[in-house]
Amino acid sequence: MIYLTGNNLTMDTVERVVFQKEKVALEGAARLAIQKNRSTVEALIASRDTMYGINTGFGKFSDVIIDEADLDTLQLNLLYSHACGVGSPFSESISRVMLLLRANTLAKGHSGVRIELVEQLIAFLNAEIHPVIPQQGSLGASGDLAPLSHLALTLLGEGSVYYAGKQQDANVAIRKAGLSPIRLKAKEGLALINGTQAMTAVGVIAYIEFHRLLIQSEHISAMTFEALRGIIDAFDSALHAARGHKEQEMVAARMRILLADSKLITKQGELRVQDAYSLRCIPQVLGASWQTLLYAKEKLEVEMNAVTDNPLIFSEIEKVISGGNFHGQPIAFAMDFLKLGIAETANIAERRIERLVNPQLNDLPPFLSPNPGLESGAMIMQYTAASLVSENKTLAHPASVDSIPSSANQEDHVSMGTIGARHAFQMLQNTRRVIAIELICAMQAVEYRGIDRMSLSTRKLYKAARLQVPSITQDRIFSKDIETLANWLKHSWHKIDEQQPVQQKW
Repeated sequence: MIYLTGNNLTMDTVERVVFQKEKVALEGAARLAIQKNRSTVEALIASRDTMYGINTGFGKFSDVIIDEADLDTLQLNLLYSHACGVGSPFSESISRVMLLLRANTLAKGHSGVRIELVEQLIAFLNAEIHPVIPQQGSLGASGDLAPLSHLALTLLGEGSVYYAGKQQDANVAIRKAGLSPIRLKAKEGLALINGTQAMTAVGVIAYIEFHRLLIQSEHISAMTFEALRGIIDAFDSALHAARGHKEQEMVAARMRILLADSKLITKQGELRVQDAYSLRCIPQVLGASWQTLLYAKEKLEVEMNAVTDNPLIFSEIEKVISGGNFHGQPIAFAMDFLKLGIAETANIAERRIERLVNPQLNDLPPFLSPNPGLESGAMIMQYTAASLVSENKTLAHPASVDSIPSSANQEDHVSMGTIGARHAFQMLQNTRRVIAIELICAMQAVEYRGIDRMSLSTRKLYKAARLQVPSITQDRIFSKDIETLANWLKHSWHKIDEQQPVQQKW
């Protein structure tokens, strides 16, 4: 059981809730804080003080005072008018993270909601009711208004959800799960949709996937290193200690362990003096990609435990403060930085693919073809990798440098952080296919070198991957192989490095 306090979410706990379906509950002190905060809101409403979003309109309508009799209707109208999301829905995993993050931020006791609202979010998590939330439509400031409105409406029994393996009407799913729709009170609609939970949820899943993908890339690049008879001296600990980037040092250490017993690697001067950068600089490039991942993790874990709605209610001083904690700039920057690490992981992998298939750069059969000329072998797989890498370059353009004013220029600077997070996630899917292509080519190449001469680690990978795709004995529809391996990398090959002494927990 995970007990939400508003302060204790980590990547590990999110993974347990999202993927292992661990149950969630409110911690006792958080429950008391929420109840006390709601009492403050009700007292302030009774005092008839003007409070943004509680008894006023929203955005440019913030100067419009709302009659007390219409305060609940105001919140419902907010959700209806803001549910303008379009495009394909987020995955169930991302929807699930959004529920968890929204519950956690409300648990901090500064949002003025009733305990029943937080319990409804938690009930959705525990019953595995996942809102169907369109991906597009958020500017990433004033919160992820459109996507979170779609989430909020499902709590009321409106819109669609994923439940019991299919998409269905929210009200039907709620009843099937033994729950009831809720009705919103003053402040609660705004508390549900002001925040960065969409961009942060996408960022969290992107972090989890990129963490796994980087480890996989190290293993696959080690196999390529063997196939091209790489020079192991480039991974010497003294060389990397001389520079001092710990992530670079850790990648080099893992490469040394992965290749320790290989009979395919070479020494400096044995075949050549130096390797090409795509082999020699694996620790420098992947180490820098690890740095982008660690930066993103730091910012995401802060945001997971942040209060990001507006206004905030401080019970201790009986004060309502309007501000801008909903602005997604920190996550926008983190996602744009993460995109660089994702892009370069694919870039360097594609260059290794080229070295595996280009007969001018190796002594292997041209394009790894079993019958060069009659059969093209891996020739067009390199084209596909190049195409994916090029697409990544366009997606890597920073979303955070763009801003379009909204709400009649009241909201005149926005983060576009959700776009940055979505692009990072798209780039990950492209990059996984690139390293799948590298794995196909590396396996084919090491067969020419001698599987029995591989290291134990790379041979283990070879055997597991060969259960997914067979050796290339003649041309076939390679698209199927690429997708099969990419799917395997995403869903099945989770724990591949058993060398724990250097597999630091990032």
